[in-house]
Amino acid sequence: MHLLIPFAHCSSEGCAAALRSLKLPHLEKLLSRMKPGALDSGDEFSLSPPHERALARARGLPVADGRIAWAAAQARPAGGAWGFVTPCHWRAGTKQVAMGGSALPDFSEQESQTLLTAMRPYFQEDGITLHYREPNCWLAQSALFDGLATASLDRVVGRSIESWMPRGASATQIQRLQAEMQMLLYTHPVNDARSARGLPEANSFWLSGTGTLLQTALEPVVETSPSVVSSLRAAALTEDWAAWAHAWATLDGTDCVTLLQSLDQGGASQLTLCGERSAQTFCAGPRSLVNRFVGLFSTSQASTILEKL
Repeated sequence: MHLLIPFAHCSSEGCAAALRSLKLPHLEKLLSRMKPGALDSGDEFSLSPPHERALARARGLPVADGRIAWAAAQARPAGGAWGFVTPCHWRAGTKQVAMGGSALPDFSEQESQTLLTAMRPYFQEDGITLHYREPNCWLAQSALFDGLATASLDRVVGRSIESWMPRGASATQIQRLQAEMQMLLYTHPVNDARSARGLPEANSFWLSGTGTLLQTALEPVVETSPSVVSSLRAAALTEDWAAWAHAWATLDGTDCVTLLQSLDQGGASQLTLCGERSAQTFCAGPRSLVNRFVGLFSTSQASTILEKL
């Protein structure tokens, strides 16, 4: 069993304050019985967050900042460069434009398909082919995405988009296309109807998960991916640290207990903790009788480890 926990810690004072009073006895017991691997050290400004880097390595995908080919992996076995296009809401302020939530609320398949049909010709003019996947995420194929670095939605939600725009030779084309889509969508009937219902409009799009997979990586693989825990994500992205602490306490009493049971049964147990900057994996390893005895009574301070992330 391999448990991967995104947003285990964030670099904000609110998170630090919540962590100080958080009790995680089962996590601490796990950490006292597992061996730490190398720290995947980074910073909070990377385009690919630590949990995406850790998941990519677990799945055997090449890891380059902003160029983890998530969309190409979804499009397997088709070749070429791919990306995810996410219809989204941009909030315009007096000094900045900020991303809304990671998914448009009550965004139906019909609304999504209608907008995709309206936007498709403009994308095609730039050599981008759109494919419907689900309401809040479309697949896009284009040579423009080869070498183009894009920020994960988990980086930009609720933040100014300025620091997270695409980087690379074709970045200017993508930004121009975003501006064109803002004009197109401003008066679209789908958005008129959403506005009348008090819902955020789909007034732009976000490109992420761009890249190309080598031909060898296009072959079907046996899935040995870790179990990704998403229960901390929403609270962390909205900076609701009381909810984040509650979600951590629940996680400690459920998934962490399950991983402890796997460890007790001698399974090949792993735990990957991912913060806003770094990630670290802890593995079960051979332990002497003395170490096992000591492990029954010792714990490792979870807060000390989480703060490093």
